[in-house]
Amino acid sequence: MSKSIDYFYTHASPWTYLGSVRIHELAKAAGATINYRPVNLGKIFPLSGGLPLGKRAEQRKRYRMFELKRWRDHLGVEITLEPAFFPVDDTNANRMVIAADKQGLDTGRLSNAMLRAVWAEEQNIADEDTVIAVANAQGMDGAALLAASKSDETGAAYDAYTEEGIERQVFGAPTYIIDGEPFWGQDRLDFVERALAWD
Repeated sequence: MSKSIDYFYTHASPWTYLGSVRIHELAKAAGATINYRPVNLGKIFPLSGGLPLGKRAEQRKRYRMFELKRWRDHLGVEITLEPAFFPVDDTNANRMVIAADKQGLDTGRLSNAMLRAVWAEEQNIADEDTVIAVANAQGMDGAALLAASKSDETGAAYDAYTEEGIERQVFGAPTYIIDGEPFWGQDRLDFVERALAWD
């Protein structure tokens, strides 16, 4: 029986970006499905003791940069460590991905493109024209997806995914949940791979 991965994440996370290609590769290799759950971390952080980057202690911010460099080099992933548009409001991207998923489009492809737009191409995904262009580049109708993202249905799904994350004790991005067991951070993907291999 194939497994599924509940994938809680945000497009404003460099850690989500660093693991974004690999989680899809692992899922494909294992024949697992991914349940995409873009969430509003702004609602989750206060409930879990987390702080947005700007409010963290200087030593934590300094260490974060060391880790980003280490993982960039280890994975060989192109990443801009301090992109022009960060912090960024990723609501448009999150909701467009949800809309695409509801329409049966290639959610992973669009999501990875949104992540790359922020972390490799220094684009502003808070800008509507930008997210339309990102979707268009993936062979999708960006304008239609943006319109769908603004619907009450999509907004309700976004809120529901965020509430689901809170209920399941998600506190950071990315979080992968397999058979009820959470794995926080792209640096736990080795354990995700093992979990996908368990009977």
